[in-house]
Amino acid sequence: MTDPIYTDTTPPQQPASRSTTDLIGDALSHVSSLVRKEVDLARAEVNENLNRAGVAIGLIVGAVVIALTALNVLAAALTAALTEAGIPAGWSALLVGVVLAIIAFVLMNKGLNDLKLSSLAPSRTADNVKRDAQAVKDAYDAK
Repeated sequence: MTDPIYTDTTPPQQPASRSTTDLIGDALSHVSSLVRKEVDLARAEVNENLNRAGVAIGLIVGAVVIALTALNVLAAALTAALTEAGIPAGWSALLVGVVLAIIAFVLMNKGLNDLKLSSLAPSRTADNVKRDAQAVKDAYDAK
């Protein structure tokens, strides 16, 4: 008994010969499509990075609000508590101010680091373009 998959004895179809103009047209169409897709990817990546930048700005604004609130509300209460514990009022105020300033500094640095230009660049798109260029080069070198 023969397997129907292997009983086909028709010769494989030869691809129709195409003109150089058709091949160049197809190549240009593929390159155009690739460039369009890379531009779309870059646009999406920049939008994503701008959203992250918006969050970073929110962190900075939050740091400022928290720092001001802390300096205005908690500083007085903590200074009074330290004064009641026996520390002179001036030293109490200095200690409280330094601790709150450190907290604000940490939050501000986090927000500023998230806003660095290198974190906003479309790095995935650049990697894709490099990979595409290498693939084209390899295909050209193989001919």
